[in-house]
Amino acid sequence: MKKRFLFITCEEAMHICNKSQYNESSKWEKFKLNIRLSWCKVTRAYFKRNTKLTNIVNKANTECLKTEERKTMEQEFQKELAKH
Repeated sequence: MKKRFLFITCEEAMHICNKSQYNESSKWEKFKLNIRLSWCKVTRAYFKRNTKLTNIVNKANTECLKTEERKTMEQEFQKELAKH
């Protein structure tokens, strides 16, 4: 089956949406995504949720554990698990 030139599937649109979230999509991909967004309710809903999630994560200012802290925590967990 021949792929369409401008029209993409929902799966492709979702993949491009994820890529554009991290600024990894090309202008052509963004253009095709915008065409899909203009008429597909499912893709629009996914795009909206994805954008909302990205904004929340960016605003959260979360701090991750350092590698040493994580290893220490894992060791303590294994010790406690061995006791039971």
